Order: sequence, then structure tokens, then C-alpha cells
Amino acid sequence: MQNQVNSAVDNAKKEVTTSRRSRYHLGRIGRALLIIYAVQLTLFALLAGWVYVNPVTAVDVAITQEFQENLAPWLQTLMRIVSYPGSSFVLPALIVLVGGAFWLLGLRLEGIVTLVLSGVSALLNALIKLIVHRPRPTAGLVEVLQGATGNSFPSGHVMAYLAFWGLLFSFGIILFHGWRWWRIALLIVPAFFVVMVGPSRIYLGAHWASDVLGSYLIGGVLLGITLGIYLKLKERGVLETERARRRAEKYSALRTFPVKATRERSNHRHSEK
Repeated sequence: MQNQVNSAVDNAKKEVTTSRRSRYHLGRIGRALLIIYAVQLTLFALLAGWVYVNPVTAVDVAITQEFQENLAPWLQTLMRIVSYPGSSFVLPALIVLVGGAFWLLGLRLEGIVTLVLSGVSALLNALIKLIVHRPRPTAGLVEVLQGATGNSFPSGHVMAYLAFWGLLFSFGIILFHGWRWWRIALLIVPAFFVVMVGPSRIYLGAHWASDVLGSYLIGGVLLGITLGIYLKLKERGVLETERARRRAEKYSALRTFPVKATRERSNHRHSEK
């Protein structure tokens, strides 16, 4: 009996020590991310102020002209394909479909986050464009291969792609593991669109390079903050369904979150009693 008590005490001490180390490391990561976000926001604010005072800069013109040195038909087609979802009903439809699919699969939190992040990103982009009020590139300075209306800074395409494709890529890392073909596709396709949308907007003459840079900065901060909130909610089991848990156990695809581990330990203790 005494041995069992000592063993239980030792196990409890180990769990407490492990928990403290985990919180310590998470705290360090959190502080590092806050510093990164602060730097990004500072750079974005400086860039926004710069383009507000200087709507057209020699650097932006030179970068666009460099991008457009090769106007091969195949390259133009590729860049148009990359930008197309954001220039039509395709991206909004994808956002709704993916959000709905997550909900139907029992991943309700993921579905809501998908819809909310894209909505917030669109509103933030519209607000910043209204404030900075920067004109788009004109045919007198560069080749405008794809016309666009509205203000230029920051790029709506880049922010929208980060909010949707960037979130899907993050879900592919956070939720799933292994090398199933669908997970590989869930990583490659979103990564392709996130990386290529910026160059495509410059190449097509729809945005200046500084528009694209600003979008990656502010869009990255928005995505990072959203993921931080999402992980906190996920750990607490917010909107978690039994169906999602069963699917996780059946296919061993979903990662185990702390909330699940806590429940398993609790069930084990009750069974011992």
C-alpha cells in the first residue's frame, strides 16, 4: 500500500514538472511571437506611411519592370491562373465550401475560424486601402496585363490568400500528420498559392511590390494571431464533437491536443476507482 502511495506521489510530481516545463517553453514561444508580430506591425506602419507620402516610387517601378522582362504567353497564363480565384467568385465560394465542409466533418471550430478570418481580413484590407488611398500602377509606367479597380495598398489578393490558403496550410500541419496523399495536397496547393500570389500581382501590373510586401506583413500578423486564438480554443475543447474525436481515433490522423489527453487521464483514474 505504501509503495502504491509513493508511486502515485512520484507520478504526480513528474506530471507537475513536465507541465511547468511545457508552460515555460510555451511562454518563451509566445513572447518570441509577440516580438515578431510587433516588428511586422512596425514595418507595416512605416511602409504604409511611406507609400502614403510617395504613391509612386522609382523602386516599385524598377521592380515591376524587372518582373515583366519575360512576357512569354505561358508565364502570363500561369500568373493569371494564380490570381484568378481572387479576382472572381471562386475564392469566396471556396471559403464557404471549405468552412461548411469542416463543420459537416465535425471540425466546427475550424469551419468557423475559416469563415471569420477571411471576413476580418477583407474588412481590414478595405479599411487600410481607404486610409492610405494609393493609386494602382498605370500603363504609362508599366505593363498593365490585368486591369483592377480600387486602391492599391495593400494587396487584397495577398491578404485574402494568406487568410484562406495560409490557414489551410496551417491546419494541414496542426491537425494532421503522416504522408497521406490528401495531406500532401493540403500542404502543397495552399503553399503554392500563398507564395505565388505576390509575384503574380506584380507581374500582371495590378499592384506595386510595396503593396505586396505590406500585405504579407499585415496578413501574416493576422494569421498568426488567429492561429494563437484557435489553438487556445482547441485545447479547451471549444465546439469539439464526438464525431471528430471518433474520426481522430479511427484514422490516427488528428493530433492529440492537451484537452484530449486530460480527458483520457481523468477516465483512467475513474476506472481505477
